Amino acid sequence: MEFYPQCFFGSTVVLFSIINTIGNLPVFLKLQDQGKTIFPGRAALMSFVMLLSFFYIGEAFLRLFGLTISSFAVAGSFVIFLVSMEMLLDINIFKSRQDMNQDTTFMPVVFPTLIGAGVFTTLLSLRAQYTDIEILCAIFVNVITIYLVLRVSRFLGPGFIYALQKFFGIILMSISVKIFITNIMILLNQLSS
Repeated sequence: MEFYPQCFFGSTVVLFSIINTIGNLPVFLKLQDQGKTIFPGRAALMSFVMLLSFFYIGEAFLRLFGLTISSFAVAGSFVIFLVSMEMLLDINIFKSRQDMNQDTTFMPVVFPTLIGAGVFTTLLSLRAQYTDIEILCAIFVNVITIYLVLRVSRFLGPGFIYALQKFFGIILMSISVKIFITNIMILLNQLSS
């Protein structure tokens, strides 16, 4: 199995764009501002396990439940849309229960914010273009990025956080609409054929 640096770079950039760790920074900061706990090391490890698992068994897992990637993506787009509404309107849609742990590392930080339907879809697409070793190296680089961004996030000031939150709220909402429209069209085409 050959390793091509340009293919590794290409798959790394594609994953970086879709995971969007920096773009999701306001979501993490908002959670921390609400007193929630995010463990960077644990988030990176969970992300790595999810990416690796879905890389090898993703399609089979969805088929087990009779799901398509498109239906998974449509559901994920609703969650992303609601998160963007929270960011833009300074409201809390996702209420935390009193009996729940304050640790939000897995839900919603790792899943579905970082590792959601778009990432799973992208991984399956990358497998058709690049070798396994190139994609696995790209996954590793992106997991390191997740760790570093979450580590640095706690040192940013509230004014900077607020500005990022508003800016990326719009970006996140746009991404959710794009994911929804793209995948609902795929589902409608599948129904009509």
